[in-house]
Amino acid sequence: MDLPAFVSLLGFSEKGWGPALLTAAGMTVLLSASGVVLGALFGGLAAFARLKGGRLARGTADAYCTLFRGVPDLLTIYLLYFGGSSLLTAVGRFFGAQGFVGLPTFATGVLALAIISGAYQAEVYRGAFLAIPAGQIEAARALAMPGPLMLRRIILPQLLRYAIPGLGNVWQLILKDSALLSVIGLVELMRQSQIGAGSTRQPFVFYIAAAVLYLVITFISGALIRRAEKRSLRGVRRA
Repeated sequence: MDLPAFVSLLGFSEKGWGPALLTAAGMTVLLSASGVVLGALFGGLAAFARLKGGRLARGTADAYCTLFRGVPDLLTIYLLYFGGSSLLTAVGRFFGAQGFVGLPTFATGVLALAIISGAYQAEVYRGAFLAIPAGQIEAARALAMPGPLMLRRIILPQLLRYAIPGLGNVWQLILKDSALLSVIGLVELMRQSQIGAGSTRQPFVFYIAAAVLYLVITFISGALIRRAEKRSLRGVRRA
């Protein structure tokens, strides 16, 4: 394919695929960000359970982290979407509904990414908490500092500082995992590239374009993460 035809195919003209690919890239970022944010809740709860919970809470958190870090991410998506849809269909038939009842693809995709990312974020938060010098927490307790105040002034600032590099790795993982959501019909960047490749019979062009867009997203997010990490280290003495 010559350069003018290539530019026309991926351009912003009436027949160009540029707007569709950029919209799909935005969907990829939205899915990944939503999954990481919601996963922070799951991961925080699991980390707290493993650090401070009782035997049942620790066992539940350990099982959650082990299961979703050990099972292939694609299998998690399949089980959540098709298993949930089958359950919803069975419930609908019980109440007299007819036909297949599918789960919303966007909500299911975000939940799947959140469950996966939460299992990894739990380890990040747990490791970050253990990296906080124990003497600081003991000193706060000796001064009778209330728990919420100690959490806000001592634990959270340092926990986030230690967690940023690990969270950056989790973000990259979830960004790539978002491509797996194409199997449930969600039109993100990978799915849109497949549609374009099938419609124009130019798979090389569209998959290269998708690779470039993924790399751009990775480069920008990586720069933002490095800036956040550098900012978190302001005022910290280095050896």
